[in-house]
Amino acid sequence: MAKLVLSTFLFLIALAGAFALSLPSLLHLAGLHPDYEGPEVSLEGSKRALIITTSHSVLSEEGSLEGPPTGVAASELTHPYYNFRQAGMTVDLASIRGGEIPIDPQTLRYPVNSPEDVRFLKDPELQAKVRNSAPVAEVDFEDYDIIFLSGGWGAAYDLGQSAVLAEKISDAYYSPRTPLIGGVCHGVLGLIEARDREGSRLIAGRKMTGVSDKQIRELGIEVTPLHPETELRKAGAIYESSTALRDIFATHVVVDDEARFVTGQNQNSGHETSHTMMALLAVRDQASSND
Repeated sequence: MAKLVLSTFLFLIALAGAFALSLPSLLHLAGLHPDYEGPEVSLEGSKRALIITTSHSVLSEEGSLEGPPTGVAASELTHPYYNFRQAGMTVDLASIRGGEIPIDPQTLRYPVNSPEDVRFLKDPELQAKVRNSAPVAEVDFEDYDIIFLSGGWGAAYDLGQSAVLAEKISDAYYSPRTPLIGGVCHGVLGLIEARDREGSRLIAGRKMTGVSDKQIRELGIEVTPLHPETELRKAGAIYESSTALRDIFATHVVVDDEARFVTGQNQNSGHETSHTMMALLAVRDQASSND
């Protein structure tokens, strides 16, 4: 009898271990961090990308400094960064206040971390950039071909509230370099206060996406001051999204009709969003060279 109990116990331990080892693959199959299967592009030369993140590091009631650590969702930084670098672009990092970028520690942990997140943990070059990001106030956005706004819970506290970021996005839109502008998840909050030359919201009437109110409710984190779906709609954007049994496994990428803004729904959308931005840039450059 004792041998049977021991055998059963060891079997259950082995079964639990096998399940734990397979959990990342199961989550991936469910939709978490999907692979990018579209065309690759090369942007070797002088093309530059700017990735902008939050500086906020606490998940709390607005105005409080008490709460669990948060920041940018790791994949929403690592996926676009490595995609831009792979295409040959120069990539700079900025955050609202500058200095070290807070990365939500949960997003770097097993089983939800992605291969790019693991790569970051072994990459001293990117780690140095994360420790020493430039403040957005000191960055000339007009030097860039792509401006990408990363999300994560921290972005709900400072991207949409930054008058400096809104002004820089507005100026960049009209700059001679005509950069592609976009981002994913809570990062799109950095677009809601950008204005056109008549003082109207720049994103009004444009198709866009960001993390859904449904996903926020499902995760039970409604304490943040701004919710992307709600704020995009209030700013006049034409909101789109995909859904799943749980929206954490959904993804959706939207290009506005002018092909200037590219937005991704959530933490699953970084690959496709960044590749779409680069593809649009390559097509635009090819059209210019043919003129």
